[in-house]
Amino acid sequence: MTAARTGTVTTRSAWHDVPRFQVRRFAAIAMAEAPALAEEILCEIQREYPHLPVVLDDSGEPMALVGIRRAIEVFVQHLEHSEGRPTVPPNVFQDFGRGEGLNGRSLDSLQAIYRMGVRLAWRRFADIGQRVEIPPPAMYELVDAGYEYLDGLVDQSVRGYAEAAARQAGERLRLQRRLMELLLAEHHRGDPAEALTERAARIGWPLPAKVAVGVLLRPAREAMAPAVGQGVLLDMEYEQPRMVVPEPDAAGRSELMHRALAGWSGAIGPPVPLADAAKSLRWAEAAVRLMERSLLPSGEVLYCTEHTEALVLLQPEELIDDLALRCLAPLTHCGPTHGRRLAETLLAWLETRGGAPEVATRLGVHPQTVRYRLRQIRELWGDEIDNPDRRFELELVLRAQRLRGELGVMRARR
Repeated sequence: MTAARTGTVTTRSAWHDVPRFQVRRFAAIAMAEAPALAEEILCEIQREYPHLPVVLDDSGEPMALVGIRRAIEVFVQHLEHSEGRPTVPPNVFQDFGRGEGLNGRSLDSLQAIYRMGVRLAWRRFADIGQRVEIPPPAMYELVDAGYEYLDGLVDQSVRGYAEAAARQAGERLRLQRRLMELLLAEHHRGDPAEALTERAARIGWPLPAKVAVGVLLRPAREAMAPAVGQGVLLDMEYEQPRMVVPEPDAAGRSELMHRALAGWSGAIGPPVPLADAAKSLRWAEAAVRLMERSLLPSGEVLYCTEHTEALVLLQPEELIDDLALRCLAPLTHCGPTHGRRLAETLLAWLETRGGAPEVATRLGVHPQTVRYRLRQIRELWGDEIDNPDRRFELELVLRAQRLRGELGVMRARR
């Protein structure tokens, strides 16, 4: 304990004013009684916390007893020399914090134990202080110094705890990534079920009956991982992070995911059996590619099951384009604007299977205009327009063109 300085006025501590012979007597008695005090503190701790594990050092002595005794001795040595702050014994108290972290406990009980130790030590020091006639103001300073010393012990433990937590988090992420790699692999060697069970058990992940796989687009390069919950597997190492959502159809799951993924965009594939997780991933990746081309809405996380038409019709572009060239060949010589109007009328007719009034309502034009266009369509395609297979192909390619924005959006049917 050193003199306190405020501005230019220096206030000497009461402990510093205690005659040196009294300080030396106090320190000698306290050092002699340190082993017994340490045992008393440990016994009280074990009585209050009977489930606290006892870890022995190489000599067979409880590490806690060694740490308590060493902490007392360092503090007493500081009192005797009165130079600077007491140096907290390294390693031992970091190990205590590390042990709490590795065993999944919080630091609350450890801090309560430390406070108990300080109270018991203070009682013993107060008794020694009376024996050697240390003035009360100096003993009050001793209490303050003790709790300042306690802060140092807690800091050491917090450091060890944080180190253990980081190590565990890193190990869990590594194991989780290995599980996801196996889960999302297209082809497996041997029986994947046994390996999945073993890897899932190592991170405490119950194997679900169904999963949905998501692919995310980062809102920013340094974006924090979304708080998707412990049950959802998330791998942020990919440029486009991946996640595996267990039991995606469970009650409340959709709402939880919506809240967790606020501010993110991407796609979640369809629910599939666990063994088919790679298929769900393929659809999610396909949806993200369409989002990047502005063919699907961006700015949120989409569900592939709500965009089936776009995923089915826009994926095989080359096949659809080739089919369009053949099916829409009669429109080649109609001119871009007129050809587009005929195509929109044809699609409305194919979708409604109705007469001119219904098609006109869908297009927002006069029925007579529709009749004129339908006559042109029949002239261009002839009897082919009555062939069910040809009508199916025409509707297929025209729907694809509408999804791409090449045809106008029609009014909803009433």
